[in-house]
Amino acid sequence: MIAAARAVYPSVVGVSVRADRGEGSGSGVIVRPDGMILTNNHVVASAKELKVALADGRELDARVVTTDPISELALIQVKAENLPTAALGDSDRLQIAQTAIAIGNPLGFARTVTVGVVSAVDRTVPDERADLFNLIQTDAAINPGNSGGPLVDIEGRVIGINTLVVRGPVGGGGLGFAIPINTAKDVMADVERYGRAIHPWVGIRYNEIDATVAREFRLPVEQGVLVVSVARNSPAATAGLKEDDIIVAADGKKIEGGGDLRQAIRRKGVDQTISLSVRRGEQALEVPVRLAARPAEE
Repeated sequence: MIAAARAVYPSVVGVSVRADRGEGSGSGVIVRPDGMILTNNHVVASAKELKVALADGRELDARVVTTDPISELALIQVKAENLPTAALGDSDRLQIAQTAIAIGNPLGFARTVTVGVVSAVDRTVPDERADLFNLIQTDAAINPGNSGGPLVDIEGRVIGINTLVVRGPVGGGGLGFAIPINTAKDVMADVERYGRAIHPWVGIRYNEIDATVAREFRLPVEQGVLVVSVARNSPAATAGLKEDDIIVAADGKKIEGGGDLRQAIRRKGVDQTISLSVRRGEQALEVPVRLAARPAEE
């Protein structure tokens, strides 16, 4: 664990933010020697001014390269060369109970190291904007200021970006969650190619169905989502989805609510096809939808 922390330590930075709502702070990790830094969207999304504190003591101005509220990731950059970078691991290969090391700047204490395990993978956590899914759960202590810092394996490879903690009603340490580094790799590749993160899109708005809604509106099912609108020229429109269709499964997996549908869509890539099981009146249909890139205004 000592060697793993030492390997990543020089690439961990503190991020200071000045915004209209006040000042804040977070963490980040250098992923390219030219000063590209990976952090959380919520750390820098509304920033008017950014400063980054490097492990060597320098404090540099930074600019926002991209923010992505869907993945909750952001890239910022400082003007510098030959900076130390973190090695990136493979979050698809994580094992429950393997060592997890969180490094960041909690409560203003620079480059603090906490140790735990990978408690679970593929967690979904409700968020005020959209559910965050496929998260890594860890019991390594995460506190305010850790956001954007790396979660590291025993080999010193970044396996996730720490992003939030969920606390119980009585307080306590709470449960920490990190965005898998493979998600961050996808975002970085999109930014390199397109200038922004690209997410698959169907083009519908919907309401969730439960037993109460089903009884009130006399629907033929008690789970799924009810399509309330279909965007013009969207993948859904092209595939023939209609208002009042009920989506009950995606690629054969039951859809209990909107979170399940969002997760099924986001697991796909742009130009891939998702098969939606649909109830339309008395009909049961399979509707293949070829996903497009989500428009920037969506």
